[in-house]
Amino acid sequence: KTEDMKLCGPSIYLCVSLQGGVDNEVTLTAYITIALLEIPLPVTYSVVRNALFCLETAANQKENHVYTNALLAYAFALAGNRGKRQALLDSLDKEAVRKDGSVHWQRPGKEPEADLPFHHSRAPSAEVEMTAYVLLAHLTSQPAPAQEELSSASLIAKWISSQQNPNGGFSSTQ
Repeated sequence: KTEDMKLCGPSIYLCVSLQGGVDNEVTLTAYITIALLEIPLPVTYSVVRNALFCLETAANQKENHVYTNALLAYAFALAGNRGKRQALLDSLDKEAVRKDGSVHWQRPGKEPEADLPFHHSRAPSAEVEMTAYVLLAHLTSQPAPAQEELSSASLIAKWISSQQNPNGGFSSTQ
C-alpha cells in the first residue's frame, strides 16, 4: 500500500470499520468519493478528481473484493466514467449468484444456504448492501439505462425485495 500512498497522498485515506467487512483504503476511498459525488461535487473538484484517480488505479487490481468492486462500479457511474463502470459491472456479472429468477452477490467463501421448505433465511446485511450498490451502478447511467440494463436491474431488485422483513424493512439500517 506504500506505493498507493505515494501516488495518491495520505490525505485521501482514513481509518474506520466498514459495514461490508472489507477494511481497506480503497473501499473507504470509494465510500467517501460516492458521498462527495452525491452532494453533488463536480468531478473536476480537486479532492474528487484525486480520489477518482486513486480509484482508477485500484480498479485495475485483480484482487479487489467483490464488495469493493460494487462500490467502485457505483462511484464510476456517479462520475460518468462509463468505461470503468461497465468493466466493473462485467467483472461483477461473473461473480453473480443467479437463483430463482433473481441475481445477487455474496461474500467469497460463504457457505451455501440450505434449502428449507418453510424457512426463508435473509442474507447478511453486507450482501444486501453490496447487491444494492450494483443495482445503483446499473441504474446510474448517462444517458438513461438501456432496456438490457433495466432487465438486469429488475432481477437484482427482485432479490433485494425478497430480503425485506415482514415490516418492509431490512435487517440493517446500513
